[in-house]
Amino acid sequence: MNEQPTLAKARDIPGLHAELRYREAAARTVEVRSRELFDHADGVLDTSDIERVHDMRVATRRLRAVLEIYEPCFPRKQLRAAIDDVKALADALGERRDPDVQLAQLDEFAAAVKPADRPGVELFAERVRSEQGSANELLAAAIAELEETDLRGRLASLAVGAEPAEPAEPEPPETESIDGDAP
Repeated sequence: MNEQPTLAKARDIPGLHAELRYREAAARTVEVRSRELFDHADGVLDTSDIERVHDMRVATRRLRAVLEIYEPCFPRKQLRAAIDDVKALADALGERRDPDVQLAQLDEFAAAVKPADRPGVELFAERVRSEQGSANELLAAAIAELEETDLRGRLASLAVGAEPAEPAEPEPPETESIDGDAP
C-alpha cells in the first residue's frame, strides 16, 4: 500500500483576526512561519527519517507564500533576498525529497517481487541512495549558507519592520495667555 505523506500541520498565528492591521498581520504571520521553518531543520539531514525533509519543504512553501502575500509591508530589496533564499532552500529540499520517495517505493517494490528479482531492485536502489547522498550534501550546503547569511535574523528583521510604529502620544496644544504671550 502506497500511503501519501501527511502535511505538517501549520501553526496557528496568535492574535490573527480580521480587524488586525495588514502590517501587524504580516509581522505575526512571518514570525510564526519563519519559526516553523527553522524548527523543522533539526535532523533534516538524517536520511533515515524522510518526513523531516517533507515537513521542512512544506514550511518553505508556506513561508514563501506569506512573504509574497504581504510583499507591500516589506522593503523590496530585503524581501527579494529572503524569498530567493527560501526558494533556494526549497529547491535543495526537493532534490533531496525525490530520491527519498523513490527509495521508499523501491523498498515496497522489493518486498513484493520474487526473491530472485530482489538483487536487481537493490542494485537500482544503491544508485538512488547515491543520488540521495549527493542531494543531502547539497542540502547541507544550502542550510550552511542560510546560517552564514543569517536568514533567520533577516526574516525576524522583516517581521519587526512590518509592525507599525506605535503612534506617538499627541502633544497638548500650546495655549496662549490673554495678552498673547505663551505661558
